[in-house]
Amino acid sequence: MNIFDYFTDAIQGTLQIDVAAQERLLISFAILLVLWLIRLLVLVVVHRRSDDVRVRYRWKKTSQYVMVTIAVVILGMIWIQGFRSLATYLGLLSAGLAIALRELVANFVGWAFILWRRPFEVGDRIQIGDTAGDVIDLRIFQFTLLEIGNWVDADQSTGRVIHVNNGKIFTESLANFSKGFQYIWNEIAVLVTFESDWEKAKDILAGIASKHGEELSTSAEEKLHEAARRFMIFYSKLTPTVYTSVRDCGVLLTIRYLCDPRRRRSTEESIWEDILHAFADNDDIDFAYPTQRFYDNLHEGKPGARAQE
Repeated sequence: MNIFDYFTDAIQGTLQIDVAAQERLLISFAILLVLWLIRLLVLVVVHRRSDDVRVRYRWKKTSQYVMVTIAVVILGMIWIQGFRSLATYLGLLSAGLAIALRELVANFVGWAFILWRRPFEVGDRIQIGDTAGDVIDLRIFQFTLLEIGNWVDADQSTGRVIHVNNGKIFTESLANFSKGFQYIWNEIAVLVTFESDWEKAKDILAGIASKHGEELSTSAEEKLHEAARRFMIFYSKLTPTVYTSVRDCGVLLTIRYLCDPRRRRSTEESIWEDILHAFADNDDIDFAYPTQRFYDNLHEGKPGARAQE
């Protein structure tokens, strides 16, 4: 008696499993072992040849999905008698899943759609519905975000990990900060008093905006040409600009400039520090804020606009 017959008799005596089932069981175990070894070998080769975390992650996930798919198909053909036709087997399997596991099927279809259309990838910053964050993982039924925003200002990370069902991409609006144009427009509103030299303030703000945004505008123009090949995106002006408007408390000067989505807070900090230093050096420019004052039109108003005594 060889070792195979010895194990077969032991299994049959202990678990009361017939010989045919034992053969299928051993074949299934061998197939799983071979697939696991192949995946392990692939990952070892990838880790030796690349230090890029993203490349390693993609190979890890792709090999996992491929091996699981192959295992399900082969084991299904081994164990399910009468369904030797692969098309029949897959058809009945999907029909049963669609009825009994509707939500899971929707999530699985969402996962397939994400892999096919690539509305986002691991590493992208996205917003789906009211949830925004950086994609840190993608699985068959869910993808995972490292949350940004919420109670934290300027799109900074909250530290929370949010799991989102893949099926949400069919029911919620999806915004991708990292694909397409790859930059966002950010605005900084500066309010100065009516008595300030607002034209001088506007020139100062324009210079500061150019200092921080001019170089990025050149890079953004190249990205815009690339994005225009896929999407109907066009801007007539990418350089920073300052807009003028009036509010109850004073003259509102709004800086509009391009920035990297992940550097919005740091660019705001740098620009505001320059604004504070520049305004401190100019006695004829002052910030406006809600105050209460008494206005004597007879003495303070313009000569042509004063009330008659």
